[in-house]
This record gives sequence, C-alpha cells and structure tokens, in this order.
Amino acid sequence: MAKPKDIEHLVKLQLPAGKATPAPPVGPALGQAGINIGEFCKAFNDKTKDSPGMIFPVVIYVKKNKSYTFEIKTPPAAVLIKKEAGLAKGSGVPHMEKVGKITKAQVKKIAEIKMKDLNAYNIEAAMRMIEGTARNMGVLVEN
Repeated sequence: MAKPKDIEHLVKLQLPAGKATPAPPVGPALGQAGINIGEFCKAFNDKTKDSPGMIFPVVIYVKKNKSYTFEIKTPPAAVLIKKEAGLAKGSGVPHMEKVGKITKAQVKKIAEIKMKDLNAYNIEAAMRMIEGTARNMGVLVEN
C-alpha cells in the first residue's frame, strides 16, 4: 500500500500472534507515534488469536489526527518453513549442516500462503523463492 498524503508515521513491527503487549517493542514504537498502545494491542490480538505461535509482520499507518489503521501481512517464509519441518531454528551452517526436510507439496502450500506478499508472477516462481529460503536455513527440499 502506498503511503497516502495524510499519513504522518509508518510503523513496521513483527509481533507474535495473540500476544502483543504494551512492553517493548510495541510500546516505544507506538508511543512515539502518539497512538493508544492498549487499543492497538487488543485489536491486533483479536485478529491473530487463531494462529498461536506464528509471528506476523504488521504495518501501522498513523494519520496526522493520531487515528490509525494497520495491515497484517503473512508470516515470514522462515517461520512457515520451520513450522512445516517441525524445527525450532534453522542451521548455523546451512550449506554444511542440514537440520530438516520438507516436500515440494509443503513448499507449494507455503508459497500459496505467501503469494500475496511476494513479488512473483506465478506459483512456480514463489515456490523457487521459498526453496531458496529453505536452502539458506539448512532445510532440504525433497521431490
């Protein structure tokens, strides 16, 4: 979404689903923008309560009159890959040490979820992006 003329602040955060609190990083970021932190946390938690354990990027558009709107993006590809592979974290040395495996079907499922936030023209291109992320995490992609 392009930044309209009446937007004074643009705040980008990555927050756990259903667990946003006024503590850092939410409080300081939104306090500087001058919006009601508790109100934002309640609205964000209500919209994301159905996806526990996921991390969601959120973009908050604060207008000059201190009203705001926010847009919740899809979770990062790395988070979705870790969930599909059942991993706690990726590899420290991804090209030498492999920590998990995912199938092409799982890659396609992740690509379909991420499609609206990726700059890919088709699902095959999105799948290649997800496969690249998986390789860089030390996760093998099986046929």
